[in-house]
Amino acid sequence: MSITTKTGDKGLTGLFTGDRVAKYSPIMEANGNIDELDSFLGEAKHYVPEEMAGILERIQVHLYDLMAEIASKGKYAKVGDEEVRWLEGLIHKYEEEVQLRAFVLPGSTIASAKLDVCRAVARRTERSVARLVLDYGFGQNALVYLNRLSDLLFIMARAVEKREGKMKEVK
Repeated sequence: MSITTKTGDKGLTGLFTGDRVAKYSPIMEANGNIDELDSFLGEAKHYVPEEMAGILERIQVHLYDLMAEIASKGKYAKVGDEEVRWLEGLIHKYEEEVQLRAFVLPGSTIASAKLDVCRAVARRTERSVARLVLDYGFGQNALVYLNRLSDLLFIMARAVEKREGKMKEVK
């Protein structure tokens, strides 16, 4: 089986529902953003501590499920409350470690900079999924997950900086 199908040569692509949509549609914009986030996470996991790399890899698996949710117009929604609770538990764990008291300048280490890029892409992705939720009525699970994910990526970046004594607070 070839990855080249030539079915997208006229600017349309297929969804899990069988529908064909423009490659620039809000659905494809959201899935493209998720795919980009997945790629940046793949890069970041090579720079972060081992326990964080495992977390990022599990998130990458969840992102495939989120893309399926979007490509099926919400009919396939495998990521839900359990995965969101997992993210929230990690957020609380790293918040306890960091004890954030002020705004911080991102990117004090290479690892934290990689996580901050992921966070920014996650926020953009969240905005594109919010459009689907508000204008088309699907993607709610993905929206909640991405919201928590960006928070987790932020606090993980601060944990990396704190561990290395390089967190720069804005005063």
